[in-house]
Amino acid sequence: MKTLLLMRHAKSSWKHPDLPDQDRPLNKRGEKDAPRMGKYLKEKELVPQVILASPAKRIKQTVDGVLEKMPFKGKVEYVDSLYLAEPTAYFSILQTIPDKIERVLIVGHNPGLEGLLQILSGQVESLPTASIAHLVLPIEHWKDLKEETRCELVERVKPRDLK
Repeated sequence: MKTLLLMRHAKSSWKHPDLPDQDRPLNKRGEKDAPRMGKYLKEKELVPQVILASPAKRIKQTVDGVLEKMPFKGKVEYVDSLYLAEPTAYFSILQTIPDKIERVLIVGHNPGLEGLLQILSGQVESLPTASIAHLVLPIEHWKDLKEETRCELVERVKPRDLK
């Protein structure tokens, strides 16, 4: 069994509409929500071994905020193909994870992240900003993860659930 954590980036700012999408930062709410979710992962003993993330500024700031509150000793990989990725891109990268890794956190964007959640869980669930979906995958090897794989959606948590 493998654990996959899907996290949508925290709330981003639209204060500067002239900024390219990839350069948009978090707003004040996003800056508060990201550490809150890191604390949740620590308390639930869901600290990942690897974090895979889009290289967008709002994603990097979300990851930094999460890491403030959790004892992460693994590797953060910012992957260009995960910027506004479709589910197929997530499958492609997950299939390359070494088997010794049991728990992975993906920090990404909608609608692709919600699409991935729907494919794996068979349920239509929303992922509001900074929310996390905790999935248990019935596989021993990451390379065996396919679109037909059905996982257990253990929990879906939003920052406001944790106040």
